[in-house]
Amino acid sequence: MKIELRNPTRTIEVDGAMSVTKLLNRLELNSASVLVICDGTLVPTDAFLPADAVVEIRNVISGGAT
Repeated sequence: MKIELRNPTRTIEVDGAMSVTKLLNRLELNSASVLVICDGTLVPTDAFLPADAVVEIRNVISGGAT
């Protein structure tokens, strides 16, 4: 599985298929602070990712009006 992480931008490879939750735990990332996008589609934490997936993980950024 190819994992593209943002901020800082880097790419890593992870062997095998796994759930989003397991992937985030392996990468020591908090599921509340990131968005997981698999093959161009936003996926929930209970989704299963195939071994050949291309996954992008982006930090959640929030802001507001002043």
